[in-house]
Order: sequence, then structure tokens, then C-alpha cells
Amino acid sequence: MYRRSRLFPLRNLQLLILSMLSLPLFAQTAVSVAPAQEPARTANAPASSGLPVSSSTKLGPGDLIEVTVFGVPDLSTKARISNSGDVYLPLIDYVHLADLTADEAQELIEKRLDQGGFVRNPHVTLFVDESASQAITMLGEINRPGAYPSVGERRLFDLISAAGGLTDRSGRIVTIVHRNTPGQKSEVHLASNLAEDTEHNVDVQPGDTIIVSRAGIVYVVGDVNRPSGFAIEDDTLTVLKALALAGGQTRTSSLNGTKILRQTPNGIQEIPVRLKKVMQAKAPDVLLVKGDVLFVPGSAAKAFAYRGADAAVSMTTSLAVLAVRP
Repeated sequence: MYRRSRLFPLRNLQLLILSMLSLPLFAQTAVSVAPAQEPARTANAPASSGLPVSSSTKLGPGDLIEVTVFGVPDLSTKARISNSGDVYLPLIDYVHLADLTADEAQELIEKRLDQGGFVRNPHVTLFVDESASQAITMLGEINRPGAYPSVGERRLFDLISAAGGLTDRSGRIVTIVHRNTPGQKSEVHLASNLAEDTEHNVDVQPGDTIIVSRAGIVYVVGDVNRPSGFAIEDDTLTVLKALALAGGQTRTSSLNGTKILRQTPNGIQEIPVRLKKVMQAKAPDVLLVKGDVLFVPGSAAKAFAYRGADAAVSMTTSLAVLAVRP
């Protein structure tokens, strides 16, 4: 009886030791089951280090990709797609991945590993760490032109904000050039207040080029209260409106000597304006066009100083440019 009672704890101890030794085997078995669940994670659900890639987005030269072979960590690598569209991967050498989607690239790598006898039933995941080929290029009148990564769904106003916003000389026309169809350009006409312009906040696709137009500028110089340049999108600014934006004439202004200086292929053209009669509604208001310089002379001495059209035009380089929005 006494011997049997001593053996009972020993058997319990043996069972405890066996159960502890079996824990690593259980953990290993749990890991091996993971491949059945892993295929649900595709390029649409990337790891934290990768960029979300649409199932229709194609890889291209310059993209930095991260390839993971499940269960074979030695084959996991990061590589950049070369200009020829190829990428070097362990064991399978160079693989052409350009113009393939992430899903297609994963299938191709799996096929090469399986057919080469390197990995049986391999499961490959591919994430894009840097999508150079899918970047969106911002050009024109924005504060920080350049290429911006296409991360997830991007909209026009998101890209404008990422690029530091519009400059003071920006126009209201934005041209979007699509990489796959460069001949088909899209034009978006922005409102003066982007916060209320949800209609034109269009989707932007990877590889697109966004060009923000530059507004035309009309300068008002001479004997006015606030000589300035005014950025306009459409040719709807008249002489009276421009004069009002510049704070009006001064007491010493010579209204009868007012003129418009207009750049033409043959040089600067001087167009006299009967401003006094225009202000008295005895003559029609004159429409200004982009690039015009409205010159209002002052006293005889000032008029002599500014009598040269080139001198009046040179004054515009030091003026601040204000945006005129309807």
C-alpha cells in the first residue's frame, strides 16, 4: 500500500513533465495552421509598413516592395523594381513584376518557388513600401510642387492640402492628366472657397499629374492710393473696377493721361483711356485683359518721370499681387 501511494505522485510528475515538453510542439502546430487563414490578407489589407494598394493598381519601376514567404523567413526580402521592371528575389533570380497587380505578382512568385522545387505550396504576400510609379505629381501654382504618394483613396483637395495649398497667383482651373490616357485631360474649375466646393473634390488616380493654372495678372500703377497687381481668372476686370481695387485715384492724378499698357508680339502698345469721362459715365468702361498695366499719371513732374512705357511696366515687378475672386 505504501509503495503504491509513492508511485502515484511520481506518475503525476511524469505527466507534468510530458505536458511541459509538448508545449513547443503545440505552438509549432498552431503556427503551421496559419496558412489556411493567411490568404484572406491580400494587398488590400497590408501590414503597417506597407502602403494600401488597390487590386487594380499595377506595379512599376521604382516601387519598393516587401515580399514575405510564409514559414520561410530566409526568403522574405525588400527590393526595388528596376527601370526594366525586374526585381531580384532569393532562389528564383530576376522576376519581371512591372505592369502586374500585387495579386498577380504574388501568384507569379508562388509559381516560380513551387516549380523550382524550392518551397512546397508556398504562400507569398507582397506589400508596397514606396509606390514611386504610382505617385501623384503636383505642378503649377501650389506652394510645394512635387510627387506625392498615392496612399489609399486620394481626392483633389487632399493633394492640394498636402502640397501646401494654392499660391496667391493660382487660377481656378486645375488640369488632371491621367498617365494611362494622357490625351484625355480633365479640367476642374475651383470655387473661391474650397471648403464649400465639395462638388469639384474629385478622385485622383495613382500616376495622375495635377496642374494648377496661373491666374492672369492686371497691374494698376502710377498716382493711385494702393498700386498693386490683381490676379484674375477671367477677362472680366474693367478699368473702373481695377481703379477701385487700387484704392482710387489721388488728388494729383491726371485722369486724362491714363493709359493701358498692353504686351503684344510687336512690343508694348499704349491704349489711351478717357478715364474722367468714363467716371462720369460719358464714355464706356474699358475691359482689361490678362497682363495689362493700367497707368494713372499724376502731376506734370510725375508724368514726365513715368512717360516711358517701359518705366511704368518695370514698376510692376515690385508690387504685391492680390487675388481677385468673384
